[in-house]
Amino acid sequence: MLLIVGTVRIPVENVARARPAVARLIEATRAEDGCLKYGFAEDVLDPGLIHISEAWRDQAALEAHFASAHIAEWRTVWREIGIRDRDLRLYEVGEGRAL
Repeated sequence: MLLIVGTVRIPVENVARARPAVARLIEATRAEDGCLKYGFAEDVLDPGLIHISEAWRDQAALEAHFASAHIAEWRTVWREIGIRDRDLRLYEVGEGRAL
């Protein structure tokens, strides 16, 4: 399983404008074959800091995601809304267990 964890920063004044595009991205991504988890969350103490967490079945599923139309649209949108400080990390992990 592949896990992607990290953050991006959206200028605070653009967060509300970004929400519809983020919702479309999340909805389309969660419907993809091989997507196990996909979520964005704004930091409670640091407005505009967005935490991203993703889990993918395998590399092939992740590559299909990167080649999707909704990712192409998202890459256009992120320039328009001023995403910066992108820090995402990819980890190969075993199956998780409940704590």
